[in-house]
Formats: sequence, structure tokens, C-alpha cells
Amino acid sequence: MTIATTKTVGEIAAAMPSATREFEKLGIDYCCGGSRTLGEACAQANISIDEALTRLEKSLASTQPGESSDWQNQLLADLIAHITSTHHVFVREEGPRIEALAAKVVGVHGKNHPELLQVQQTFSALAEELRVHLMKEEQVLFPYVLRMEESVVAGEPAPPAMFGSVVNPVRMMMQEHDGAGDSLRSLRAITSDYKLPEDACISYGTLYQAIQGFEADLHQHIHLENNILFPRAVAMEARR
Repeated sequence: MTIATTKTVGEIAAAMPSATREFEKLGIDYCCGGSRTLGEACAQANISIDEALTRLEKSLASTQPGESSDWQNQLLADLIAHITSTHHVFVREEGPRIEALAAKVVGVHGKNHPELLQVQQTFSALAEELRVHLMKEEQVLFPYVLRMEESVVAGEPAPPAMFGSVVNPVRMMMQEHDGAGDSLRSLRAITSDYKLPEDACISYGTLYQAIQGFEADLHQHIHLENNILFPRAVAMEARR
């Protein structure tokens, strides 16, 4: 695969799943910022385009067959099942755990580190927004995409949509993804990229590690939807 600097980072991540690991290390936003070209993303992150290409090509060369799922060529039903059983479950399990951990750390360290209250409030707001977001996907958007794909496979007319076109809920979900991305960036700014103070206890460090894990999973989650699921669903509807 030739990696062109004029391709968007979303296109590269969709075609080359291993690229997401390198983008994470380089600090390149490939989910909410997936519409930027690789050249633009590198410039914004102050990274040499040659370094990025070298790392991406090395990652591609070391990827073993079958190591990463090629969601571009699998049924949307399988991709949706993966998103809901992996990423939706993760959000629902980790969100409350991190909120409880944040409350504990704020109770112990909040007086000396007032930024922790900002962390707690920002994460709680993000977790609540995601809970509503997941429900919209599972109850409205995903069922329609599944029915649409079933009709395509069966050679039948597409089912009527209460929202007119799949473009409409997709646009809303992407806007909400942008909001989640803003919250993640705010958390990094508040914590100075999760730098622990000298008096941090084990729970303090665990909190920061947990939020970073939540961030990494959400990046992959949004990538699968913004760069693969949504474009394929819109294209499928357009062909009907």
C-alpha cells in the first residue's frame, strides 16, 4: 500500500488499521479530525511528514495477516455488532468506574489540586453525553442501517426512514463525536497531558491511567463510526 500525504488520516486509518496505533503515538487525531490530509495533520501536530510516513510504513510492514479486522470489506452488521459489544460495553462499564474513582481522588486531593474538580466535572459530563449518544445509535441509527443492509442483500427496496435520510442522524452523531473530542482535549489540557504531581497516590495515578485508556478506546470507537460505518451507510443509501 502506498501512503499518500494527500490522503486523509481517516482514509489511511480505515484502509490500514495498524495506522491508528501510530497516530495515537504521534498525537494525530484520526477520528474527529479524520477529514484532514496526512500532510495537514502532521503540520498541525508539528511532526515531520517523513517521520510519520516512516513509522506508518514500518507499522504496515510488521502487521501480520489477520492481525487487524478489515472493516471496509465486512458486513455493516458485523461492524455494528463489534462496536456495540466492544466499545459501547466499554463506555458503560468504565464510565461509572472512572466517575467513582474521580470522586474518591477529589475527596482526598481536591483541596491541594483544584484542577481535579474540573477533571471530575468534565469527565462526568462526557460520560452522561455518551450514555445518551449510545442509546440514540442503538435505538435509531443502527437498526435502520441493519435493515437497509438486509434489503440490499435481499435485493428489496430500502425501508422507509423516519428521519428522511441516513445522512441526518449520521450528521448528528458526528457532531456529538466532535463534542466528545473537545472534552478529551480539555481533559488533557487540565491535567497537562496527565502529568502526576509529586504527592499523587496510587488512586490518583490509577484515575489518570483510566481516563487515558477511556480516551484511547473512544478514539478507536469514533474512528470506526466516522471513517468506516457512516460513510459506507451513506454510500449504501445513495446507491438504492
